Amino acid sequence: MISSEVSEIITNEPAKVQNAEFVESLKKDLEKVKFVDFKFTDLPGMWQHFTVPIAQLTQDSIQAGFGFDGSSIRGFKEISESDMLLIPDMKTCFTDPFSDSTISIIANVKDPETSEFYSRDPRFIAQKAEAYMKSTGIADTAYFGPELEFFIFDSIRYEQKENFGYYFIDSKEGSWNTGSEEENNNTGYKPRFKEGYFPVPPTDSQQNLRNEIVETLSKSGINIECHHHEVGTAGQAEIDMGYAPLIKMADQVMMYKYLIKNTVLKDGKTATFMPKPLFNDNGNGMHVHMSLWKDGKNLMYDKEGYAMLSETAMHYIGGLLKHAPALCAFIAPTTNSYKRLVPGFEAPVNLVYSKRNRSAAVRIPMYSTSEKSKRIEFRTPDPSCNSYLGFSAMLMAGLDGIKNKIHPGDPLDRNTYGLSKEEHAKIRSVPSSLPEAIDALENDHDFLLEGNVFTKDLIETWIEYKRANEIDQIKLRPHPWEYHLYYDI
Repeated sequence: MISSEVSEIITNEPAKVQNAEFVESLKKDLEKVKFVDFKFTDLPGMWQHFTVPIAQLTQDSIQAGFGFDGSSIRGFKEISESDMLLIPDMKTCFTDPFSDSTISIIANVKDPETSEFYSRDPRFIAQKAEAYMKSTGIADTAYFGPELEFFIFDSIRYEQKENFGYYFIDSKEGSWNTGSEEENNNTGYKPRFKEGYFPVPPTDSQQNLRNEIVETLSKSGINIECHHHEVGTAGQAEIDMGYAPLIKMADQVMMYKYLIKNTVLKDGKTATFMPKPLFNDNGNGMHVHMSLWKDGKNLMYDKEGYAMLSETAMHYIGGLLKHAPALCAFIAPTTNSYKRLVPGFEAPVNLVYSKRNRSAAVRIPMYSTSEKSKRIEFRTPDPSCNSYLGFSAMLMAGLDGIKNKIHPGDPLDRNTYGLSKEEHAKIRSVPSSLPEAIDALENDHDFLLEGNVFTKDLIETWIEYKRANEIDQIKLRPHPWEYHLYYDI
């Protein structure tokens, strides 16, 4: 049974960051709680967890932490130094809709010998990024509003052995299924390739499922603005969260993925945030809206500036564009990311900025002239990124731009895909592969080390992990299309 002291902590701490309706709902749920599930993030960006009976959650254990084996977590400790602690952040409590009688709490990682928070814990890096921003005096709050896209498929099969390799995706919504005889009573309502944006039902067959997802997200304390079908066929979706400060939003991204995957699983479907699961159609992006505030004032706004942007905002953009190749190692961190970052899709590869223009890497939304809504949108990231590391890296690049007054140059208010070869040659672009992005990070990371936000050890570990576990592994394996190209040579 939960003690009255801990019950008070659980309800009072979330009240600092959540609305009253959520807190009241949490209070009611506590009467049925039997377990506490602690969630934390490994280095690549996947949630990990373990569960304890509610009686184990006491004031002493909240302060002392809960032990676990860090050597079994990707990117953490060696087996000779495996003991680690989880320190629960009580502000993050939410009722877990997929684990009976359970509340979930997001935790930080601490080293038991030094009693210091762990330098490779992604959440701790995000906390340091926020603290560094405040220490500069530039801003006291960084708001982030990511737009995560994902696919909801009916089934997925994949395998790689020494003598074969394949993947097979299927969806009743897939344009390739208009002639399927296996589907009982095929009605033919399938979004055509690249034509999935905003069709009404029955072509949009997942309206009710997305409604269910939104209800689940909202009950867990996530503020949702809207949802809709996305451009891709076969069930591409987007559900937009309201903006929030960096750490809270990074937490919410982890919750968002967890809650969506488990909600669709109840319907026998599968959700993926993989950047490019389908050939020849749009991939999954994560356009990130950002703004800096100080003393309640939006530092990005100037009604006389280009697109109503302030000089501070222009320098923030300058930092993003200057460091974009290195940033890609964190914000587009998979080999698959660079199958999305190609010309011709809504995944801008050109390092320019513009108002309204979705073919620019940085876009300035123009829906409103309100000072509160003025922000920039960075369109290069994708949802495979570790939200704590990705948001922190973007903030550090922007702050570097402000500190060093890096101007982004002139805007490009044209469709970059319609430029001539000569015009294209003058524009910098994102890396064309993960190896290029990792090389860029290796050569340009001093801006991340400011304030000891990222450490040399973290960056070296990230580079080593990506090269050994992803880049080199992909290099070793034949691709099916290589058989088409070369088998008869």
